[in-house]
Amino acid sequence: MIPIPLSLPGPALLLAVALIALARPGPRPGRVPLWSEAAALAALLAALAAVAQLVQSGPLTVGPAALPLLRLDAIGATLTLLVSFVGWVVIRFSRRALDGEPREGRFHALTLTAVACVLILVQAASLPVLALGLMAVGAVLRQLLLFYPDRPAARRVAAKFTLAWGAGTLTAALGFALLWQAFGTAGIAALGDAAADGLPGMARAGVALVVLAALLMTAAFPLHGWLTEVMEAPTPVSALLHAGIINAGGVLLITLSEVIRHSPGAMAVLVALGGLTALFGAVVMLTQSAVKTALAWSTVAQMGFMLMQCGLGLWALALLHVVAHSLYKAHAFLSSGGAVQAVAAIRRPGPVAVPGARAVGRAFALALMLYAAVAAVFVMVVGPKTPQALALGAMLIFGVAYLIAQGLADAAPGTLTRRTAAASLAAALAYFGFQTVAQALWGPSLPAAPAPGALEWALIGLAVLSFGAVALAQALFPLWGHHPSVAGMRVHLANGLYVNAALDRITGGFRTTHPLTETPDVR
Repeated sequence: MIPIPLSLPGPALLLAVALIALARPGPRPGRVPLWSEAAALAALLAALAAVAQLVQSGPLTVGPAALPLLRLDAIGATLTLLVSFVGWVVIRFSRRALDGEPREGRFHALTLTAVACVLILVQAASLPVLALGLMAVGAVLRQLLLFYPDRPAARRVAAKFTLAWGAGTLTAALGFALLWQAFGTAGIAALGDAAADGLPGMARAGVALVVLAALLMTAAFPLHGWLTEVMEAPTPVSALLHAGIINAGGVLLITLSEVIRHSPGAMAVLVALGGLTALFGAVVMLTQSAVKTALAWSTVAQMGFMLMQCGLGLWALALLHVVAHSLYKAHAFLSSGGAVQAVAAIRRPGPVAVPGARAVGRAFALALMLYAAVAAVFVMVVGPKTPQALALGAMLIFGVAYLIAQGLADAAPGTLTRRTAAASLAAALAYFGFQTVAQALWGPSLPAAPAPGALEWALIGLAVLSFGAVALAQALFPLWGHHPSVAGMRVHLANGLYVNAALDRITGGFRTTHPLTETPDVR
C-alpha cells in the first residue's frame, strides 16, 4: 500500500467547511466562524503531522508515475506548514473582524477555499495540477477583492487583478505545455531530471513564459499597480494576499528551479527586473503616509528582492525570504489598525542632527568591514560562500548602515561607532546564520547557485552598486533634502512616477459600472 501524505486531509476539510459556510452566506451565520477556525487549525495540525512523516519516511508522491498529483518533500512540507499557519491566523482574526458583516458567511467560505487552493498549489507534483492551482487561486481571490461590490475602487482593482493574474496564468499554462512537449513528461521531478542535459529550444521558450508568469503574479515593475491598490477589501484579505497568494510567482520559480536554472537569459531577467522592482518599491514606500499603502509598496519591494534571489540562483534563500516575509506581512496587516495609535503613543525625540558625509561614510565603511570579517569567519568554520550569497549580504548591510546613520545622527561619534558596530555585527551574523540554516534545510532539495560567468558578474556588480548608491543617497538625504526640487520629487515618487497611471491610460482606464445606478465610473 502506497503511503498517503498526512497533509492531504487539510484541503479536503477546508473545502467541506467552505460548502457549509456557503449555505449560510449572511451575517452571524451560526457556528460557521467557529467551524472555520477549527478546520483551519485541523489543517495546521495535519501540516505538522506531514512534517513529522517526512522526517520519518522521506519524500512521498501521490498519483501515477506518468502524471503525479501531489507531493510531500522538504519544499512542499515547508510551504504547506506556512500556508496552514497563516491561514489559521487570518481566519481566527476574521471571526472577530467580520462579525456581523452582511456577507460574513460568504467571506468564510471564500477564505477557506482560498487557503485550500493554495495548499494544493504548493504541493503540486505535476504541471497540470500547478496550472489548475494557479487558476483556482486567482478565481477565489477575485471574489474576495469584490467583497464590497458596491465600491468602485474595489471593482476597479478586481478588474486589474483579473487581467494581471489571468495573463500570468495563461502564460504559465503555455509555458507548461511547451515544457511538457519538449521533455515528454509533466511530472515536476521528471522535468528536473530531463533538463539536466540542457534545454532544447522549445524548453527555453517554455522557461521564458514561466518567468514572465512569475513576474506578472508577483507584481514586478512595471506591472505592480494592481497590488498597490488593493485597499478596499477587508484587512484579512490584504493579509492573505500579501502574506500568501502574492508568493505564488516565487513558489512557481522555486518549484521549477531545476529547469529554470539552465536558462542564463531567464536568470538574468529575474536579477535585472527583480532588483529594479526592489529598489523602486522601497523608495516609493518611504513617501507613503497611509499604513496599508506603505505595506503594499513594501510587498512590491520584497517580491522584487525575492525574484532577484531566484535569478542569482540562491533558491534556499529565496524560500527563506518567502517564509519570513509571509509571517512578517501577515502580522503587519492584521495589526495595522492599531498602528496609528501605537505611533502616537511613542515619545517624540528631540531635534535630530543632520549626519555629515564623513559620518555616513564611516558608518558604511565600518558596516562593510564587519561584514567582511563575519563572512571570513563563516567561510573558515562552515565552508565557502558563493559570490552571489556574498553580494546579497552586502546589499543587506547597506540598508543597515543607512538606518544607523540616520537614526543615530545626533549621537556622539564614540556612541555612533559602538552602536553601528553592534548593529552591523548582529545583521551580518543573522544573515550568515539564517543562510546556513536555510541551506541545511532546503539545500539538498534545490539546485546550487551556478558559477558566475561574465554576464552574471556584470549583473552582480550592477546590483551591488545600485543598492549601495540608493542607500547612500538616502543616508545623505538630510544634506540635500531642503532643496526646492526635492518637494516636487517627493510628489512624483509618492505617485510611483505615474507608471501605473500610464498603464491605466494604455489599457483604457478600466471602466467600471456601479451595479445599482449603472453609472460609469472612469478613473
